[in-house]
Amino acid sequence: MHRPILHLVLALVSIGCVSEAPRATEQPPNFIFILADDLGYGELGSYGQQHIRTPHLDQLAADGMRFTQHYSGSPVCAPSRATLLTGLHTGHAQVRDNFELGGFRDEEERGQLPLAPGTFTLARMLQEHGYATGAMGKWGLGGPGSTGVPHEQGFDLFYGYLDQKQAHNYYPTHLWRNAAWDSLGNTYFHPHQRLDAPPADPSGYDAFKGTDYAPALMHDEALAFIREHQAEPFFLYVPSIIPHLALQVPDEELAAYDFDEEPYLGDHMYLPHERPQSAYAAMITYLDRQVGEIRALVEELGLAENTYIVFTSDNGPTYVGGVDTAFFDSNGPLRGEKGSVYEGGIRVPTIAWAPGRISAGATTDHVSAFWDWLPTFAKLAGTAPPDTLVLDGLSMVPTLHQSGAQPEHEALYWEFHGRGWVGAQAVRLGDWKAVRHGGRDDADAPIQLYNLATDLAEATDVAADHPEVIARVEAVLASRTPSPVERWRFAARE
Repeated sequence: MHRPILHLVLALVSIGCVSEAPRATEQPPNFIFILADDLGYGELGSYGQQHIRTPHLDQLAADGMRFTQHYSGSPVCAPSRATLLTGLHTGHAQVRDNFELGGFRDEEERGQLPLAPGTFTLARMLQEHGYATGAMGKWGLGGPGSTGVPHEQGFDLFYGYLDQKQAHNYYPTHLWRNAAWDSLGNTYFHPHQRLDAPPADPSGYDAFKGTDYAPALMHDEALAFIREHQAEPFFLYVPSIIPHLALQVPDEELAAYDFDEEPYLGDHMYLPHERPQSAYAAMITYLDRQVGEIRALVEELGLAENTYIVFTSDNGPTYVGGVDTAFFDSNGPLRGEKGSVYEGGIRVPTIAWAPGRISAGATTDHVSAFWDWLPTFAKLAGTAPPDTLVLDGLSMVPTLHQSGAQPEHEALYWEFHGRGWVGAQAVRLGDWKAVRHGGRDDADAPIQLYNLATDLAEATDVAADHPEVIARVEAVLASRTPSPVERWRFAARE
């Protein structure tokens, strides 16, 4: 199916016309992309958070650029990561849902729908351009032995969780170093349990702890990667598991918070915790400190003037597991949460930092999404995707550098097949936001329409008043192409 001609022209312009690429005599810049897991739009201090302390990320925003209209690739984990790494939105990408294989137990570990062999990824592009490439964290795009594992998709080194179901436990029995199982000092326990009543002794919660805390181990690997490759251009991808549930954080971290809270018994999925709100806040503060340590190391090694750090989240905040997102005001004024194509599921906090290149204290309302990062990094690195590849992304270099004309998207598109939705879809057209549930299987499913300029909370559906906008939305909705997941599922039904 043909893409809009204007979209193709803008994509070519975004790759070819901006002048801020490195000169041949300069070393290409380093890229560090830090991806939080289920962090809501309102869960950082720089985005209005009042209860959770995030001083390092707030300073990163003060010293860099804060995005107010940046979107994740999907309202859930795996497809969001796929859009980031391939530059394709979920109407064209391979992965459009958390298509789970296997189970939670070690012997059942099979991961998620794998990327196909030879997929063009951000990491592969930079690797072929001479970059050292590393990923430390949660993968979710292919389990052990599959074609989708990171070291087959452009990463020299991966350390972390291949299967995102395993990442529901912060104290796993193992992590993966490329294809090698790395045993940890933890004993296996299932990441979804519940208690009938709060234990009389706090030690009753010890069954949900371990000795080796995976976020600490993966962070150490990330710092080591920076040190090892400081003399050459590198791309470090840090898909953290924080603050995705379960609620697990070292005991000493809890001392920073003391909310008035009731124990969580695990009755809404994931693991029990004696102090759920304190644990959740402490997890985010823990991640904040890790971001601060990454920045500090970059500055210590003298790399700051040639390094871009980007921080964002893969989707909106959780809706289960003992977290009181209303108390934290996790999404501020936005409607919805993880698993929703309303703003709360896909609009994410995003910060970009690059001293001397990105102005301190800058804020942008440029409407952008995960699939824009591949062409952006391509331009900054002085490379480009193959001529035969048509991306959905547009370079954001003019926005980052506040220089030149920024190409704008004709439309942004999302689709999601989980959480009971049969083909949930969303479209962003300027200030217009459209949502349709069931449209993948029913072309007559109603389309909701909201004007985000006056109705950020998506509270008033004005579709009946704007048939001309609905006609434009329908054209975008019809531009999607079938995915491998659909073909597999339809074949299984026949």
